[in-house]
Amino acid sequence: MIKVGIVGGTGYTGVELLRLLAGHPEVSVDAITSRSEAGLRVDELYPNLRGHYPELAFSEPDPARLSRCDAVFFATPHGVAHALAGELLAGGTRVIDLSADFRIKDADEWARWYGQPHGAVDLLEDAVYGLPEVNREAIRQARLIAVPGCYPTAVQLGLLPLLEQQLIDVEHVIADCKSGVTGAGRGAKVPSLLAEASESMKAYGASGHRHLPEIRQGLELAAGKQVGLTFVPHLTPMIRGIHATLYGRLTRDPGDLQALFEKRFATEPAVDVMPAGSHPETRSVRGTDICRLAVHRPDNGDTVVVLAVIDNLVKGASGQAIQNLNLMFGFDEMAGLQAPALMP
Repeated sequence: MIKVGIVGGTGYTGVELLRLLAGHPEVSVDAITSRSEAGLRVDELYPNLRGHYPELAFSEPDPARLSRCDAVFFATPHGVAHALAGELLAGGTRVIDLSADFRIKDADEWARWYGQPHGAVDLLEDAVYGLPEVNREAIRQARLIAVPGCYPTAVQLGLLPLLEQQLIDVEHVIADCKSGVTGAGRGAKVPSLLAEASESMKAYGASGHRHLPEIRQGLELAAGKQVGLTFVPHLTPMIRGIHATLYGRLTRDPGDLQALFEKRFATEPAVDVMPAGSHPETRSVRGTDICRLAVHRPDNGDTVVVLAVIDNLVKGASGQAIQNLNLMFGFDEMAGLQAPALMP
């Protein structure tokens, strides 16, 4: 049994960590921080956790207490992990960061997209990008994990087989993506209000979204060259879920695309390649750490379409963070993550 801490426990990813870890056979949550809710019991803020954490209360961030944990999750706004991660790592605690603080290897690029200087440039070399389907062995040895973003997870998993086999024109890749409103976080924002988001759908960030450099970084590693990506996210009137429709132009005969995808992900416990002709739904992955994929070639032409669905709070955040934790400590990779999706 290992002890973990959670920094920033009042947001959606924080409570999702608590929900999933409540069923983990090898993990005990020893500390959870929140400056605004310090002293409040966790199950008072989140009644769904009653009976699971009867003694756990939010506390002020205390590096000394956190450093006694085997691992600490950062479920915080961007920039927070910069200040604390180094001290925890120096004390031997492993860090799993759910924010974007260590995802982008170029500190100047990070600063351009996130509007502030990078606060821990010296740690970037140690950070392992936590996409198990690409970096499993490096994750096992890592001290610092940068958990991928939700859009980047869906887009990269959907395009990996095509880029790795050099089957599509890398200069013209399109990712048309939709997200539920929890992707915007728990803070009160007018666009996320029920009366604003319900019965409506809109694109945003079409001229440039901060997940773009992260996605492009991963795709270029897979392709071995620069990738021209058009990424357009949309807000949809659902609570959780991401649906990515991905387009590529084939540059040669791809053979059996269904077989290609099935082979690439045959041993991946968190990826489900659906039967030929399928159209995966976001509700089929709600509450799970699974990415469901389907590949299509309309009219047997030169365009390939990949459909990818994930739960943005699980495979797109907290579940993938736990998948990384499991790999780092030698547990079953899907420990705590095996419950089926919530239906309806």
